[in-house]
Amino acid sequence: MRSRTRPLLTYTVLVIIVMVSLGVLLAQLTRSYFITIFEERISVESEYFVTYVEGFLEDDQVTDESLNEFSEQINTSLVFISNEDELLIDTVEANEQVTEEDKTMIINLVQRSEESMRQGKLLDNVFYYPLPQTIGDTSGTLILISPVESLSNITKNIWLIIGLTLLIGLVAIFFIGYNVFSNYIRPIRSAAGVADELAKGNYKARTYEGHFGEAGQLSRSINILARNLQKMTSSKGMQENQLEAVINNMGSGLILIDEKGYIQLVNRAFLDSFGGTKPDYVGYLYHDAIPFTTIHETVQNIYMFEETVSETFILPVDINRKHLEVTGAPIFSDKKKWKGIVLVFHDITDMKKLEQMRKDFVANVSHELKTPITSIRGFSETLLDGAMKDEQMLNQFLEIILKESERLQSLIQDLLELSKVEREDFHLTIEQINMQNFLRDLVPMIEHQAAQRNISLQANISGSTLVEGDSSRLKQVFINLMSNAINYTGENGEVRLDFQEYNDHVVVSIEDNGVGIPEEEIPRIFERFYRVDKARSRNSGGTGLGLAIVKHIVEAHHGSIQVESEVGKGTIFHVKLIKEFTNN
Repeated sequence: MRSRTRPLLTYTVLVIIVMVSLGVLLAQLTRSYFITIFEERISVESEYFVTYVEGFLEDDQVTDESLNEFSEQINTSLVFISNEDELLIDTVEANEQVTEEDKTMIINLVQRSEESMRQGKLLDNVFYYPLPQTIGDTSGTLILISPVESLSNITKNIWLIIGLTLLIGLVAIFFIGYNVFSNYIRPIRSAAGVADELAKGNYKARTYEGHFGEAGQLSRSINILARNLQKMTSSKGMQENQLEAVINNMGSGLILIDEKGYIQLVNRAFLDSFGGTKPDYVGYLYHDAIPFTTIHETVQNIYMFEETVSETFILPVDINRKHLEVTGAPIFSDKKKWKGIVLVFHDITDMKKLEQMRKDFVANVSHELKTPITSIRGFSETLLDGAMKDEQMLNQFLEIILKESERLQSLIQDLLELSKVEREDFHLTIEQINMQNFLRDLVPMIEHQAAQRNISLQANISGSTLVEGDSSRLKQVFINLMSNAINYTGENGEVRLDFQEYNDHVVVSIEDNGVGIPEEEIPRIFERFYRVDKARSRNSGGTGLGLAIVKHIVEAHHGSIQVESEVGKGTIFHVKLIKEFTNN
């Protein structure tokens, strides 16, 4: 508010100063004019006053009464002081407007004055005029003292007129200033305020457009500018948000490097792959922030050849490794000016794993099929060459052929089973299963196999718990796990089957004190055809697909399987199953 009224106050103060200065000037001019008039009048009348005074001093024709009457008539007091400072004439008493104090002060001033020239002076409301005179034998100074009330009245009238003029002027200034302020200054200030808000980034600011002339045109132009800036900012913000959303939600890592080699942008996928946060990369040189020489070489090749470059490298993450393919391309402006480069990192780890799994699967299937087929063909050729005539050798070879064919059939059956559980349309037949009874029914199926190897089979499955699941598939899971426990446990060993119940799930544990699994091999035991001890597994009749099938069936039940093992001390498989299962 103070800043808004400042021009009006400034103009008002300026007018007041001008009017007061004018009043002072007029008062001084009036004072000087009246002094001049008094001097001229007294100068003309002084001879007459002197003649009258001479008559009073030399002759006795003029008495005190007549002199006082004369002084009263001319409204001028007469004071004559000799050079010996003797007061010879004094008519001050005859004039009520001149006081004794005025007389005394004037006499003192005249006596102290060294000027011999006639010069009138104004003292408050009294004008005095000294006249050096020699009357007869007496020399001295005749002082004419005249009150000047008219001068005071005129001065008062001057200040009254100036005051009225000032008041009228202030009112006029107020109305004119208010009109100017409303029509010009206020819209300009409003436009300036909106311009400041626009400079600060507040593009919603608007000014009132109900003005005329240049001020109205300025207000309309400011509002048009504000609307255009708001539209541009909104469109730019939307584009930036969309671009940021696209960049951050890309499945591939992205990094932007300027023409000087400084990193300007990284997305979320890049941080997920390389770790750290944006401040660890943005604003740093690429070779300081990224510690991989392959990426450095890629960037250097792009700078050198100014063309798209692709490289593949391995990124170590903890104990695992990621396979990344980096593709870099130069960035040019519309005027073909070099702006920097962009790098995109594609995670091809799953692709590499799938490719390796395909190779391993083909190799393993070929290897697994080759052994029984070679055995069957070799013994068949031996029999055809004449060994079939030896009855004992015939029976032995036929048993071997039968065993190898059964092994071949088991392998094919496991492959078909694995293919079936991995299909997207694989579904379970869900039913209520009493897990304790279910596990008790499985124990007799494994006891004969355990007895053949003198292995003690113990089951801790007390209680009664209902779990939703596919009984046939779960039977396949636990029979496989218990068979493996028996196969990998030496004679006189021990296998335990434990059951634990929790609020929303159960855990079935199969524990043995067999050979155990090395720690580095545990992550791979659920891969197809993977064997920890390949010779032992082959002799036990396993195909290497059992644990892969078990894992798929457990995950299809929305459960999980975990392994604890120590070489030479045994292995524990924990199968976690939820109680209430919904087959989606």
